[in-house]
Amino acid sequence: MGFPEFVVIIASIMALNPLAMDIMLPALPNIRSAFQLADANRPQLVLSTFIIGFGVGQFVMGPLADRFGRRPVLLGGMTVYCVASLLAIAAPSFETLLLARALQGLGTSATRVIATSIVRDCYAGRRMASVMSLAMMVFIAVPVIAPSFGQAVLLLTQWRGIFIALMIYGVVALIWSAWRMPETLPPAMRRSLAARDILDAFRQTLTNRQTLGYAVTAGGVLGSIFAFVFSAQQIFTDIYKLGHYFPIAFASIAVGTAIAGFANSRFVDRLGMRVISHGALIGYATVAAIMLAAAKLHMLPLPLFLGLSALMMFAFGLMISNFTALAMEPQGRIAGTASSLYGSITTLLGIAIGSTIGQHYDGTLLPFATGFFLCTMASLGVVLVVEKGRLFRPHQVAV
Repeated sequence: MGFPEFVVIIASIMALNPLAMDIMLPALPNIRSAFQLADANRPQLVLSTFIIGFGVGQFVMGPLADRFGRRPVLLGGMTVYCVASLLAIAAPSFETLLLARALQGLGTSATRVIATSIVRDCYAGRRMASVMSLAMMVFIAVPVIAPSFGQAVLLLTQWRGIFIALMIYGVVALIWSAWRMPETLPPAMRRSLAARDILDAFRQTLTNRQTLGYAVTAGGVLGSIFAFVFSAQQIFTDIYKLGHYFPIAFASIAVGTAIAGFANSRFVDRLGMRVISHGALIGYATVAAIMLAAAKLHMLPLPLFLGLSALMMFAFGLMISNFTALAMEPQGRIAGTASSLYGSITTLLGIAIGSTIGQHYDGTLLPFATGFFLCTMASLGVVLVVEKGRLFRPHQVAV
């Protein structure tokens, strides 16, 4: 296939995950009412359970992809996703819905791991970062429109209609991938599923300073983003009283990430991954500090919150694809397993942090602002350790 189609299909299969996540935001109050949930924060489990399935699933998808090739694991995961969507449509209880969401997350773990592995199979270094940025631009555009699309579905039908839409998208993506996506891992490059070989690949990943360091960094940053997503519906409807207009506010914030992905794809070849991602991390920390100070002083009106949140998302868009490329750069021989472990570390660390912050929502912005600041400071500290105190260039370079 041509390069444009390659980027679009990679982005499309990666988009299964954020679509299934963010399209649910407007439906959380409806789900709470449908299942008569007393705890106002409990509907957040619809989001966090999905991400737990996504994080846990990545542990096995990488080794399977390194053994059997990319295509069978990708198509199998997308099939699980479609079946889980059917289960969610028919869910008779909240617990069954959570099971379906966990299975959806498990299915999308294959799409994320395989997409990253395929890109690493075909590209390396700054070119890989450029391709990932282009894919991320499409991938990140999904959260911009997903809540609005979910709200539109709710205007036409009940919350179960959202899962019908997710199933239709999954089936289309499955057919397209089966028809057009080639196998990128030659049989000669495939690895054994023997426990010794898998553990050796995990050891290589976990003992690589750059891979582990940027995985932990990305997990910390992702934790603050998850906290924002989990709390967004309550923040915009409870604090700022936006009601059904909340998806518009969410979209105005999330669009910054898509813009950042496009900008990164244009400049990463010239400036390098470290210059862009380290600069964005410092900017992220600055935004976090301003938001925390404003929240403590009770001086965070809607326009200021929207502006700071848009800057937060813009910086996130500059960081995440470069952190992924930096982490995967040393792992060409075991790209599937390394991508699997990287994804699990970032997702599970992010969900642990994001859920903790989200469950502390108390009707104010202080829990989120505090968590955002602490996550960012920790991530910056890890990068300084990984790069031995030298930002913007590899630590191997002499002063």
